[in-house]
Amino acid sequence: MDWLLLQLADSAFPTGGFVHSGGLEAAARLGLVEGVGPWLERSLRHAGRAQLPLVGAGWDDGGLDAADALAEAWIRDPAANRASRGQGQAWVGTAAAAFPSPALAALKRRLRAGELHGHLAPLCGRVLAELGQARRRAQELFLFLHLRAGISTAVRLGLAGPLEAQRLQAALAGALDATLAACGALGTDDLAATAPLCDLAQGHHDRLDTRIFAT
Repeated sequence: MDWLLLQLADSAFPTGGFVHSGGLEAAARLGLVEGVGPWLERSLRHAGRAQLPLVGAGWDDGGLDAADALAEAWIRDPAANRASRGQGQAWVGTAAAAFPSPALAALKRRLRAGELHGHLAPLCGRVLAELGQARRRAQELFLFLHLRAGISTAVRLGLAGPLEAQRLQAALAGALDATLAACGALGTDDLAATAPLCDLAQGHHDRLDTRIFAT
């Protein structure tokens, strides 16, 4: 049993992911969600093309700085950029506190010094590499956390009940595996936005008159 991965995947591991809706809150308000399951699957596949290559690049030795700078240029929407940086910095801070690692402590110092933007995808890859996890495991965990955050958002918005949420997560396991298989070997030159409605909805978030989520 890999207890480290279970701890990282636990909802009690505080990285701030549940503060952000990934555009689902705005999409629901705009009437763009024709069904929670299809929306979550579209969002998952979008993450595979738009984020997973950055996870792999951050995992690669010496690739973090370039991947983080690319993420800053790639994630143009202010709400999405803010969410990515906030979660990335929280991810490193929590990991450094949980696991005694000089490399993670040094990474936290670099973030505090402003040497990195601190985007979640490349930092997720780098943290997992420093903790001795394989590249594939880092990508798998990233997609799982993305899906779980989306499902939690749907419950909090009243789009799905807790039991339906568990059914959705089980039903989308195959989509997660398919996304990992299709996108796991992609490099940063392959970055693409496959679900523009997700991005457009998230870009509208700051214009909502009332909001549950930060982004």
